[in-house]
Amino acid sequence: MLQYIVRRILLMIPTLFLVSVVSFIIIQLPPGDFLTSYITQLSAMGDLVDESTIQALRDRYGLGQPIYIQYLRWITNMLQGDFGHSMEWDRPVWGLLWERLPLTFVLSFATLLITWIVAFPIGVFSAVKQYSIGDYIATFIGFLGLATPDFLLALVLMWIFFAFFNQSVGGLFSPEFQDAPWSLAKVWDLAKHMVVPIIILGMSGTASLIRIMRANLLDELHKPYVVTARAKGLSEPRLILKYPVRAALNPFVSTVGWYLPALVSGSTIVAVVLNLPITGPLLLRSLMSQDMYLAGSFIFMLSTLTIIGTLLSDILLAWLDPRIRLG
Repeated sequence: MLQYIVRRILLMIPTLFLVSVVSFIIIQLPPGDFLTSYITQLSAMGDLVDESTIQALRDRYGLGQPIYIQYLRWITNMLQGDFGHSMEWDRPVWGLLWERLPLTFVLSFATLLITWIVAFPIGVFSAVKQYSIGDYIATFIGFLGLATPDFLLALVLMWIFFAFFNQSVGGLFSPEFQDAPWSLAKVWDLAKHMVVPIIILGMSGTASLIRIMRANLLDELHKPYVVTARAKGLSEPRLILKYPVRAALNPFVSTVGWYLPALVSGSTIVAVVLNLPITGPLLLRSLMSQDMYLAGSFIFMLSTLTIIGTLLSDILLAWLDPRIRLG
């Protein structure tokens, strides 16, 4: 196991280098650059474009240099802990990210926990009570959750909570707590505003995990080792939880690699609809404005978290399932 982990960590170095190259190329693919978009925006508003100011900005960010020079400058600064300066916001990139990362992490981690807590027992019940009324209800809810777009569910829940519960669901704080210092009242206000985003963000993930858990557990329940354990007199709850459920848990563990970057990125479309102050809308805005330092840092960070999450998934799978060998 130790040799496997060391080998994977060493392989992460060239992988991260390739990821950084691809990330930088992606943000350079659209025609023009941030200054082109900036000049177009000023011209559309009828403002005069000062050529000396534009040239100063171009020299400051190295936009007039070849692309490989821009990349070397970007990656060298990033290795030194300098993620660059956001052109649109005129602020350090790390400061912009740090403002939104805590709320993003809290919301995404809460959604992940609720998703697992809800999906696990329903998936087990649906498999053990196959073709029962409860199984049909869980199947219907699962298909409904998979088929409903997140942004549509967000609009419906916004109307329901506002019309019937007189609660504003835009953002994560009420207006009076927006800029207030942290207190128990502000934490409670945050918890109330997180209900709707958690339901929306967790709907499709919960439905998917229920279906996966049900299918995997049904495959395990009819295998010979389950029949043998039942014939030896092992009680049904202990039998199910100790053997087939443990084998069917692999999908839950394997999703760590997906959820780790999701803890940072959040769901962009839902965040835009609900006006959530998390990192997803910031990434979307940086891509639209071609803010290369902010967008590149975002993409590189999410790719790095995906690689780390995949490694954690493999290690947890090997620990959970003895059948997996990391030779």
